[in-house]
This record gives sequence, C-alpha cells and structure tokens, in this order.
Amino acid sequence: MSLGPVMLDIEGTSLSPADRDLLREPAAGGVILFARNYESAAQITDLVAEIRALRSPPLLVAVDHEGGRVQRFRGEFTAIPPMRRIGREYDRDAEAGRRAAREAGWLIASELRATGIDLSFAPCVDLDWGVSEIIGDRAFHRDPDVVADLSNLFARGLRSAGMAAVAKHFPGHGAVLADSHLRLPVDRREYGRILDDMRPYERLIGNGSIAGVMLAHIVYERIDADPAGFSAYWIQRELRSRLGFGGAVLCDDLSMKATLDYGSAADRAKLALDAGCDMILVCNDRDGAHRAVDALNDWSNPLSLVRLARLHGTGHPLRETLLASEEWQRINERFQRWSGRPEFHLDA
Repeated sequence: MSLGPVMLDIEGTSLSPADRDLLREPAAGGVILFARNYESAAQITDLVAEIRALRSPPLLVAVDHEGGRVQRFRGEFTAIPPMRRIGREYDRDAEAGRRAAREAGWLIASELRATGIDLSFAPCVDLDWGVSEIIGDRAFHRDPDVVADLSNLFARGLRSAGMAAVAKHFPGHGAVLADSHLRLPVDRREYGRILDDMRPYERLIGNGSIAGVMLAHIVYERIDADPAGFSAYWIQRELRSRLGFGGAVLCDDLSMKATLDYGSAADRAKLALDAGCDMILVCNDRDGAHRAVDALNDWSNPLSLVRLARLHGTGHPLRETLLASEEWQRINERFQRWSGRPEFHLDA
C-alpha cells in the first residue's frame, strides 16, 4: 500500500485501536507527534516503532521540534534555543552564529533520528518583522540574507544527521499580527515587499537544501484571494515555477481556525491538494480526520509519492551511542551554556 496524502495525529503515548484503524486507511500517509504523545525517550522510540510497523512503506513520522517554545519533547532531549537567539549570536559573531545554526540542526536531527522519527518541520524561515506574536523568536532574523544563510546551515545540519529539511511558512508569516491557529490573517503588502520574505526560499531551493516546504494559512490579498495553502498561484506559479522547487509541498494543519470558512475538512483537504499540495495535515480533530481520509481514499498522485518518499529519514543511531559521542557531548554542552548566559542585544 502506498502512502496517502494525509498526515494525522494520535491520542496518547501508545497507539489505541482507533488510532490503528485510522492509520491503516489508504489516505493516511503520516503521523505528527505532540507533547501529549511523549513521556520518555524510550517510550517515544517504542511508539515510533509501533507506527512504522503498521504499513509498508512505513508512514512518515514527524514532529514540530524547532527549538525554543516550539519543541515538543523535553526532559531527555537537549533544550534548543529559539532561532532568534542564534540570529543575535550571528550579529555578535557571524562565524559563531553560523556554527550554532548548523549544530542546532544536527542536534535536533540526531536526537530525533535516534528514536526513529523521520523529520521535524523546520527550519522556520519567516522574517522577524517584529509584528507576528506566533512567529516572534522562532525567526532567525529580519534580514532575508541572514535568514537564508542561517537556515541553509541549519538544513545542512539536519541532513548530516539523516533528516530532510522542511522550510516554513511559505511565502512568509512574519508580517501579520493574527495567529492562524485562531483566525485567518490577511497580509496587505504589495508583491514587491513579499519578495523579501521569499528570498530565503530562493537560496535554499537553489542550494538544494530543502526537501519540503510548508504553506502559510494567510491571504495575501493584493496577489490572490485564497490562503496560500489553497492557492495554485502561490504553489504552482511562485514556488514550483518561479523558484523551481521540485520537493514536497505540505499544507499546514487544516484544523486551524484560519481555514474553517472554506468548507468541511474534506472540502479543505481537496482544495489544498487540487492547488498543488502533496500532503495535508489534519490534527486535533478526529471527526475531521475521518472525513478527510474518507474523501481521499481514492486519491492518487505518483509524483507526490516520489516527493514524500524523500522525506523519510536515513540512518538510525542508537541513543546510547549518540549520547556517548564526542560530537553530541560537545554540542550539548555548548547549548547548555547558552541557557545560562544572558541574551545578547545590539544597542539601538
């Protein structure tokens, strides 16, 4: 059975019978894990093995594990600083900031791959316009060239540990105040201003650094009336054609309130796939998840299958071997020191 186009969530720290039934549906293609699914490194390793044993080829297993406040697993995982902290390190010492970006990517991927998880939805390449609270310190920097440099190094760190990079939130989430989890943001800037937000993607795609891109649930009203995740303009004309991206395109969670005016979960799922997405997320809405997979059980796109296959992780180090390695100990110690050091700010 091939992978379907829907990534779903599960209820707890092990698979329930209802989870298993849902994940065996033909339209299921992946699982995204949350903090509620985590108790320990050993438990999450067992859970991932359960998920992967359900299907062949195995379902993709993902998590939002960027660092800072968006890090689902704590305790036995290294606390990664928010990306803004790395950007400010770059302002203080460019080489130190660049090294930190690569090491953060390597550390995230290494610890997750040791549990069998395929990918983290990272890096966040939104610009730090100082407007969006939901992005905030998740952004590396305001300068698109600095964001491009640091996110490229972060992606290289991920890849060196066996994990593909998925950049988000295209074409850019940093210039709107509203949180798309709660309502639909509208970006009223002209196209020329939004080009800055897309410059990091242009660099990442040109360097072959990313295998996936996640779309923003935002309407850019001077360009297209549909949210980017439902927009053939943003996916086909900008991302595929102008920027030449050939990897997987993912639509952000369709249970976000920003999408609710666009029909049922099934309607929204079809809108995203028809616009050009390869995979959609439906999280924290079990009824909507059932509706989406029921509507898409006959969905087939051979090119999407190829793109999604590239998101599977490679290599699976033993956690004990990783934690004993000199590289992990050195990088872990460096970020531990960061947590106790006052944050650097440039003078105004």
